[in-house]
Amino acid sequence: MARVYNWQIRREMSYWYPESRPKRQFAAVFDTNKCIACQTCTLACKTTWTSGKGQEYMLWNNVETKPYGFYPLAWDVNLLEKLGTQNWEGERYTGRTIFEAAQAGERVLGWRPEDIDYANPNVGEDDCVNGVEKGAHFTGVHNAWFFYLARICNHCTYPACLASCPRGSIYKRQEDGVVLIDQGRCRGYQECVKACPYKKTFYNTMTGTSEKCIACFPKIELGLQPQCFANCIGKIRFAGWVSKPEQARADNPIDFLVHVKKVALPLFPQFGLEPNVYYIPPLNVPQEFLVQLFGPNVDAAIQTYRNAPQDKDLAGLLTLFGSTDRIVTKWKRIDEQVLGYDEEGKEIVRVPMREPAHVRQAFDAARGVARTNIS
Repeated sequence: MARVYNWQIRREMSYWYPESRPKRQFAAVFDTNKCIACQTCTLACKTTWTSGKGQEYMLWNNVETKPYGFYPLAWDVNLLEKLGTQNWEGERYTGRTIFEAAQAGERVLGWRPEDIDYANPNVGEDDCVNGVEKGAHFTGVHNAWFFYLARICNHCTYPACLASCPRGSIYKRQEDGVVLIDQGRCRGYQECVKACPYKKTFYNTMTGTSEKCIACFPKIELGLQPQCFANCIGKIRFAGWVSKPEQARADNPIDFLVHVKKVALPLFPQFGLEPNVYYIPPLNVPQEFLVQLFGPNVDAAIQTYRNAPQDKDLAGLLTLFGSTDRIVTKWKRIDEQVLGYDEEGKEIVRVPMREPAHVRQAFDAARGVARTNIS
């Protein structure tokens, strides 16, 4: 096995292929605090990409309620149990990744879901930890909680699906880092389904091949955000490009959130895949649960997010979420306005940090009527 550097766990690790980063890497930030689990993203993806035969059960995009929601069933807890103790020393992960913990004869530590595990994608939806008694009052971290976790393929820097494929049918595009499956080479061995810790590769029984989220790369090539991003009602998603930490630019929106402010964190970084979808952690959820999900920098990320009203740059960038269907590659704030630019430096969106409010008189003297809505 090769030795590669994974900046999310701050150390070298074992991987089946030498480090080969793309020219640029597609990435995204999801704000969990804004998700309302309306599933519009899920339906947008479903109707676009997985409406064919053999795809009925596939949800390349799904939204699940944590801690009791899973798609497929127990996708995360099964692997966490197999991986065993996961230790961090500061920001450095000292435990084993799923590549280093693989059993003899296996390339990746994994498990393959049964068909029935996909049968209830909304299991645990809105299920709350602990009960809420009448008259309950919450302050700080709540003892009754849940939150929504939207998930797509992470288009990892070190994909487990790619490492596990005996046919070499999975590859990472050099132009954008999107991970794809060559349908002509795939023979349906389902090693990728077993290996992916996030369970975002799917087997099509009708074609005999595996399929997965393609990040809507035909849209990305046109400078457009993927379907699930463009249709998000809660405006929780932001697509763009992420750099390595030492190459981060503050005028790159994803770099600013991930590397500069460090308010967006990867999902299960201890697995070792260096996933490229990042999450702003939810507020009012127990710290222990969030550390397991997003790593040791959760407290700092939450504090940064809470401080956004006093940080005009961060607050301004957050207003760009969902403001355009185009990919914003550069941004800047001018006083109380936030501007987004495309790859050619052309302004594509301008958003005020505060919407103007107009209050009308409750009684319209000219018409002799009372207004029921004055703002």
